[in-house]
Amino acid sequence: MAHHHDQPVPRRALIAAAALILFSIAAVALARQGLIGPAEVVQDIPVESRDLLFVDRPDGRVAVLSAETGETVAVIGSGADGFLRGVMRGLARERRQHGFDAEQPFRLLRQSDGRLTLVDLATERRIELISFGPTNAKAFARFLPSWRQNS
Repeated sequence: MAHHHDQPVPRRALIAAAALILFSIAAVALARQGLIGPAEVVQDIPVESRDLLFVDRPDGRVAVLSAETGETVAVIGSGADGFLRGVMRGLARERRQHGFDAEQPFRLLRQSDGRLTLVDLATERRIELISFGPTNAKAFARFLPSWRQNS
């Protein structure tokens, strides 16, 4: 088999590669100087919020309480609502790791675009619930007063 080491790289390919490299360098330089950036920044504009406490009961159920009034918003049955329990278990674990107790509430926010965000007020961790799908987001949406009025 003959090797063709002496075949030149096509001139157009070299020009295209050089142009791509120069464009990349220019784009990075402009971005670092703040002259170009993301086309749109999504702003969280809450239109509704509720501070909630999640209290484990001895029988395995979880009481969801309004942090402001102490009113029972819902009671989650033992073995029910796996997504909700999983999220809250993970947040409780994170709180313990940082030395926080269960006394601080969680804030459930509905944004102007309909997204739901759960904020741990102790650790400041934010969870965009829609990223887990609309059915899972509804597991938390039912704790908002507007959801109760619309259901």
